[in-house]
Amino acid sequence: MSKFLVKSFFWVTASEIVYNLSAYVIHAVMGRVLGPAEYGRYGLVVTLTTMTVVLFAQSVPTAMAKYLSEIFEANEGLIPIIKRQTIKIQSVIVGSVTVIFFLISPLIAHWLNDPSLTNLFRLSSLVIPAFALASFYFYYYTGIHKFKIQAFLKTTRGISRIVFIIGLALLLKKHGMALEGAILGYVAAPLSIFIEARALDPYKKVVKKGNFDWKKLAVFAWPVTIFLIAYQFLNTIDLYLVKGILHSDFQTGIYNAAITVGTIPYNLFYALTIILLPSVSKTTSANDHSETKKIIGQSLRFMVMFLVPMCLLMSYFAGPIINIFYTSRYALSAPVMAVYVMAEGFLTVFYVLTFILNGAGKVKVPMTVAILGLVLNTILTYFLIKSYGLMGAAVGTSIMAFIVMAVGLFYTYREFGYLFKLSSFLKITLASAIMYFLSLLFSKGHYIFILWSVILFAVYMLILFALKEFGSDDIDTLRHLFKRKKAPQEELKEEVV
Repeated sequence: MSKFLVKSFFWVTASEIVYNLSAYVIHAVMGRVLGPAEYGRYGLVVTLTTMTVVLFAQSVPTAMAKYLSEIFEANEGLIPIIKRQTIKIQSVIVGSVTVIFFLISPLIAHWLNDPSLTNLFRLSSLVIPAFALASFYFYYYTGIHKFKIQAFLKTTRGISRIVFIIGLALLLKKHGMALEGAILGYVAAPLSIFIEARALDPYKKVVKKGNFDWKKLAVFAWPVTIFLIAYQFLNTIDLYLVKGILHSDFQTGIYNAAITVGTIPYNLFYALTIILLPSVSKTTSANDHSETKKIIGQSLRFMVMFLVPMCLLMSYFAGPIINIFYTSRYALSAPVMAVYVMAEGFLTVFYVLTFILNGAGKVKVPMTVAILGLVLNTILTYFLIKSYGLMGAAVGTSIMAFIVMAVGLFYTYREFGYLFKLSSFLKITLASAIMYFLSLLFSKGHYIFILWSVILFAVYMLILFALKEFGSDDIDTLRHLFKRKKAPQEELKEEVV
């Protein structure tokens, strides 16, 4: 991975950490403020609304990011043209989805066997256009490789949503409307970021020059839309089946806590997809196959190197992790999360592979695999929930996740050749296994597990160093990453100019 990509990955990952930490702060506070039953209702409403945004409001901006990454250096005059065409298409899609979501809110509540959710779903429909406005600029800055501006906006978005969501929830709690206040916070936070992002646009004064066929956006976007629909449902259908089959707000809240914490690995490595989509698009459009393979191989190697030990440690220390986030009232979530985090590890690999394939224009492969994964997860979790409750949902999702990851690896290998050396994978597996068995010697104390995790991860890295898997080249890359030549204000100013 080039030094530019490494630095970009660092900034975007740092912003994703802040952004996702804000999510866990919000969930932890709302779990305490609302209690398990109301928190279960909160999880259903927020998850479905934000999922709707992802399903219908991100495919066209993703297509925009791909085509912007191919032309932004060679023909910046096309940037405002592509941007404007995207806005037109996006406005029609988002406006239509918002109206439809509002109108079918009673049907959604009826399907979930809880008519009292109707007004909450109607209120949450406002989240859709607000979220879409902020997400549009997220993909816009991805396409023009302004990763530092993107990271800055993502960081401030994380901070603003803590302020708005928790602030409005606490403000309206005395009127018995804490849940409504939180939903309004989900509207206000992205709107504030949209205003900020628009002001930072470095291409507002660029003269439009050239032509771009808007149909290219549609051709690329429709398989991505179907993929996002299938992927989001395969990743959340278990939560809705838990609610629909068990008919318990308490158990829904317990399961929501487990999957919320279990998605930490995915949230951290989501930043890699942001970098890989435009990077692979750029190299494949230039027919630079060697650079494409290099980017993919090094990216996957680093991801697996850190993803595997993270999932293992989170699984082993699930109890104290849940206790820190949600208090002992959610202790039943721990064994479920210990299994579910493995599912998220598999899905993280699949999701990263998806953006590699999308960047190369192979959008129908991830779409097909995600559809099959959704069907498989629905069948597995339906029967396993009936037999084993919440643990059945986690196990079913894990089986499905492993299968879609394996299929994604197969198609990526067939398209690009080797992913990274088999010897590297075996060394990472060996080091992870040793680390996990050593973890069995450590206690699962309330906070002491953090120290144990640091020690165990250090042992893991030492084993990789001894096996010559993590060496001087990796250390030089990290040293360059943290080398500061300019003040952050100067670097941000350069990005804007």
